[in-house]
Amino acid sequence: MNGAISVVGIGADGWDGLPESSRRPLRAAEVLIGGPRQLDLLPAGDCPGERIAWPSPLRPAVPGLLAAHAGRAIAVLASGDPSFHGIARTLAEAAGDPETAPALDVHPHPSSVSYACARLGWPLEAVDTLSLVARPLDALRAALHPGRRLLLLGEGPETPARVAALLREAGWGGTRIRVLEQLGGPAERLLDATAADWPHARTDALHVLALDCVRDPGTLRLGAAPGLPDEAYEHDGQLTKRYVRAATLAALAPAPGELLWDVGGGSGSIGIEWMRTHRDCRAIAVERAPERAARITRNAAALGVPALRVVTGPAPAALAGLPAPDAVFIGGGLTAPGLLDACWDALPAGGRLVANTVTLESEALLADRYRRHGGELVRLAVSVAAPVGGFTGWRTAMPVTQWSVTKGSPEA
Repeated sequence: MNGAISVVGIGADGWDGLPESSRRPLRAAEVLIGGPRQLDLLPAGDCPGERIAWPSPLRPAVPGLLAAHAGRAIAVLASGDPSFHGIARTLAEAAGDPETAPALDVHPHPSSVSYACARLGWPLEAVDTLSLVARPLDALRAALHPGRRLLLLGEGPETPARVAALLREAGWGGTRIRVLEQLGGPAERLLDATAADWPHARTDALHVLALDCVRDPGTLRLGAAPGLPDEAYEHDGQLTKRYVRAATLAALAPAPGELLWDVGGGSGSIGIEWMRTHRDCRAIAVERAPERAARITRNAAALGVPALRVVTGPAPAALAGLPAPDAVFIGGGLTAPGLLDACWDALPAGGRLVANTVTLESEALLADRYRRHGGELVRLAVSVAAPVGGFTGWRTAMPVTQWSVTKGSPEA
């Protein structure tokens, strides 16, 4: 491809494992870019180009590195399939305008995940894959479900021990961990133990972790659907309760890649469960009380969505400068001057707004907006069976008034 940057996947078997179609751009390259381990796999006689190791941190250095060698034949080395949690995405994003940027000529090699499934006899399409490279380890928590098989792309030799420690702390110590090292190469090796008994402080840096998830007896069950048990949260009473939370998430209707503003975050439950619906969902929790903001951060980490962003400050002032949301939830502070207008104005056409309240004053505001903008106004009442002397009766929680609406045209 004329003017293209060649991106070549290579495995632990090195040059010998590459087909001729992948060797060709490496031979022709004037500049070879990759990690030191990958560059060392290329024979100097076959690949005479200038060799440049990626600096650290890698991502911010990519645009400058490409610009410095513009006009030269560039080949970038990657582990396995460059388009699967690999450098191809970074290159595409860093190259700039896709209409004017050089194309990527990608030569995939079998990924470590493909090798791992082949060794384990697992069907690739039935396995969840999570990269831990440059990501918080707490993100693993959201993927833990009984009987699930997970493949984790490790970041370094300490990753398996850190994963085992997290599993023990989270109540998943019975999970079987298999570490597959140097897949496809002559030094391939398998390590096998449970998280509770994991004996290895370090492993080979080039590895994949395979987990057979087992929840320990007594560990709280956290399902995949919104409406987690209230006990899953650290809170001071400012918590959207389980059944109302499930109805609220249904009204917000999260979709992959969308951004939620959780205004008046409290304990963070709405933003957290929005993000748990899909790994690409994003959320910003806005909370005026610093101690509650810190609690939101802890809850987000404990429930597997450490990427939830927390903004500390009063709304609507704290909303200024935030990226435009796809949906907004207002769980508190409805009577703050200008809050409803600020949230409504921030939404694009097609954006959703959901607001909950238990007070008559805020209910009057929602009724007025319902008359002006339409949508749906509902009252949610939940009763729970509780002891009444020697008998059982219904204990009714305060009813919640909920307004949900989808914004129409920009002038609506």
